[in-house]
Amino acid sequence: MSAYSIRPASLRDAKAIAEIHVAAWQHAYTQLLAPEDLKTLSVDKRLAMWREAIEYAEPQVLVACNEAGKLLGFVAFDRSRDTKTKPTTGELWALYVAPDVVGTGAGLALWDAARDACEEEGFNEVTAWVFARNDRALTFFDAAGFKREMKTLRTTPVGSTRLEELRVSFKLG
Repeated sequence: MSAYSIRPASLRDAKAIAEIHVAAWQHAYTQLLAPEDLKTLSVDKRLAMWREAIEYAEPQVLVACNEAGKLLGFVAFDRSRDTKTKPTTGELWALYVAPDVVGTGAGLALWDAARDACEEEGFNEVTAWVFARNDRALTFFDAAGFKREMKTLRTTPVGSTRLEELRVSFKLG
């Protein structure tokens, strides 16, 4: 049994999601991105993005809360955005937890709930894109049963940096 409760995000959660999104990037990507790029991350821009996502359920967003109801992480998922994928392929668009709860099971609780929701949506596979040098995320996805698709390696501009990312996939059912 998880120490976290998982529920659908509401518009009231958008600011906390945006704050966690920025804090998680600033924590997780210090070795990957230029410091000036990390400093320019904006809670306000992410707040607008997450409000729209929650309002229109695209992507679907779930949040993890502790016993006191404090929001500690989120997962966003929907149909895969990759071209040429089957309509039965889902994608984790984002999965982040607050830096102070990394490694406590919040991410796994979010993945478990998202996996169940993806099965209910009729997906038979779920993918995610991960920065190739993000060892913590790759370790997480490996432990959760995802397989690395090395042939999908691509270079993506992120601020002033170009990072390689690869797709990981999980077969449902």
